[in-house]
Amino acid sequence: MGVRPKMTPLIFLKVMGLVLLEPVLDQNMYYLGAKLTSAGFASALVNILPAVTFIMALLLRMERLRLRSLHSQAKIFGTVCTVAGAVLMVLYHGPVVQFPWTRGGHHAAAAAAASQSGASWLHGVAMVIGSCVTWAGFFILQSNTLQSYPAEMSLAALICGLGALMSGAVALVAERRDMSVWAIGLDTRLFTVVYSGIVCSAVAFYVQGVVTQVRGPVFVTAFQPLCMIITTFLGSTILKEETTMGSVIGAAIIVVGLYSLIWGKSKDHLGKAGAAAVAELPTTAPAAPAANGKHALAAADDVETPAAVAKCAY
Repeated sequence: MGVRPKMTPLIFLKVMGLVLLEPVLDQNMYYLGAKLTSAGFASALVNILPAVTFIMALLLRMERLRLRSLHSQAKIFGTVCTVAGAVLMVLYHGPVVQFPWTRGGHHAAAAAAASQSGASWLHGVAMVIGSCVTWAGFFILQSNTLQSYPAEMSLAALICGLGALMSGAVALVAERRDMSVWAIGLDTRLFTVVYSGIVCSAVAFYVQGVVTQVRGPVFVTAFQPLCMIITTFLGSTILKEETTMGSVIGAAIIVVGLYSLIWGKSKDHLGKAGAAAVAELPTTAPAAPAANGKHALAAADDVETPAAVAKCAY
């Protein structure tokens, strides 16, 4: 069983930075962005997360880039496609894509979101993009923190505990005029809070930390399209949300770019595995088998002792 590393002031500051980036800034900005746009659109636009993480890791020299390498070119291509798809989703809406399960009307929340002004919609887009930046910073800082504090479970517990306190303080200040928002009954709101706390925060922080230590922050964020696909399906079936052609085309471009980025990252993992295998190879030749009998005595006679060397020199 491993021993928990010592908590130093520097590590504590890193933990507080993780708390500020993810439970406080990222989640609040993402929820506000999803409210001002829609759940499907927010989950699709957040797919720029791997590209933002890759750019930040590149600037901080956590990622290697060789322009003549095919894998590095795949990383660049994937990053450009991801950003292009996100921009297309923002600038082009197009006609509404009708699914068989969305023809029976739309949810009231979806209709309200569709009737919002363009300024509110752009504000929601800015909130989602801001959440991606803070989320990417969280992954980068988490990777750095785990190098000096390699205790994934303890780190996840610290982030959740301190994050609850800091988020509660922010909520008290932001919602000081309407305390009714704290009332939670036995309904979907209670399920949402419990599910977000246990799965989206506690379990996610731990699993992300484990995978980040092995494959790096860029690889962890590359699986974001799966969230987009699930959210879009559930949003259109349960909430009866509308899906525009621009969102579909942009999401397809983002998926192509992301998995191009994953393929480019696979070379880094293979390189690290090969380097680790070389490091484990023996550096000294195996000892020769000991001689027996007369051969051993002859070998012993051939060895010059320091006294014999001194006598010859004399």
